Amino acid sequence: MSVLSDLHLHYVQACQNLSQPENPFIARVLQEADKNDDINTKGITLKLAGNNHLVPVPRVADDDLGVLVSVLGQAAFVTDLDLAYNVLTDAGAKTMATFLQENSSLRYLNLMFNDIGASGAELIAGALHRNESLVHLRMTGNKIGNQGGMFFASMLKINSTLEKLDLGDCDVGLQCLIAIAIALTQNKSLKAINLNRPLLFSQQEETTIHIARMLRSNSSLVELHLGKHEMRNFGVERLCEALYENSSLRYLDLSCNNITCDGVKFLGELLKRNQTLEILDLNANRIEDVGAIYLSETLLTWNKTLQALSIVSNNITGKGLVALAHTMQFNTQLSHIYIWGNKFDKSTCVEFSELMETGRLKLGCTDVAPYKVDGELFLAELSHGLAKHRYWAPRCAAVAPGAANASLDIVSVSEY
Repeated sequence: MSVLSDLHLHYVQACQNLSQPENPFIARVLQEADKNDDINTKGITLKLAGNNHLVPVPRVADDDLGVLVSVLGQAAFVTDLDLAYNVLTDAGAKTMATFLQENSSLRYLNLMFNDIGASGAELIAGALHRNESLVHLRMTGNKIGNQGGMFFASMLKINSTLEKLDLGDCDVGLQCLIAIAIALTQNKSLKAINLNRPLLFSQQEETTIHIARMLRSNSSLVELHLGKHEMRNFGVERLCEALYENSSLRYLDLSCNNITCDGVKFLGELLKRNQTLEILDLNANRIEDVGAIYLSETLLTWNKTLQALSIVSNNITGKGLVALAHTMQFNTQLSHIYIWGNKFDKSTCVEFSELMETGRLKLGCTDVAPYKVDGELFLAELSHGLAKHRYWAPRCAAVAPGAANASLDIVSVSEY
């Protein structure tokens, strides 16, 4: 293993040996890493994401990655690697797959929003058949399709190390989702999975049924994202039936579906008996006032374990929002609530302002903030939300480590 202060030097030498021009972005990050003092305690993170820069930088390409992994092969203290929003293709995926097969120290790998396709997915998933170190993999936004997703489903039957897998916005399809659900009936190590926005061409909700069957027997999954599944009340009912028998799931994401107040009734009945769920994301559905009031009654009288609730953009008026505000005055366990995108009236603004003034609702735990114009209260939008961590991370050292994710840290699977 190389000495920490040699990372940049090794990179320069590797570029010369491979006749590859230096990428100034990589060079700068490695120079910063050389000054890091965490090598002897918890390892270091290399943040090579191609976004979040005030000055444009040359994004990491396939040839750049080849040089980089030749350096990282001698640096076991690098435990987290962020390569999001770059221009890596299947060729880069091949390089990374070889690295994963040989590397035994990398715990977190972020490849979200690159240009990796099905063949690249096959190589990376294949590498994870033997890799025993990687705990968290993010493939979000790579168009691996149904075929590429099937390779990850097969991997889940073999790998016993991976704890978090993000396949959101990857264009996976019906067969892939069913295969993953079947794999998770056997897999005992995966704790969190993101399956948002698949490409589904059926209205029969077959995938929801298979996922519900999986939840009956799976006792390890803690976090499940099923956003943009075109799920309706029928699918919600199947999930709730399964969750009566599940005592491990703590974070359920049903955002951007077609759930109405009738579907909320099934969720309400579940919450009356379920003592496990801590986060429920119903963002961008259509539960309206009836659904909001049903939730408020359940949380007021029956459920004392839910800690975060998102009802953003659900066509809820002041009647439903005020009911939830009243619930928060008595249910002290509910600490996070997100309400932006609904129809605020004067009573809504007053109730939520009072919650914040009294300290019952903290600014970091909601997505609105009160302000006054001519003595009248209004609510402005704050940059907070349960899904924020999937697309944004602060680069400024002054930002608190948890600022990228306003949801709760419900399970420790990695630094991320």
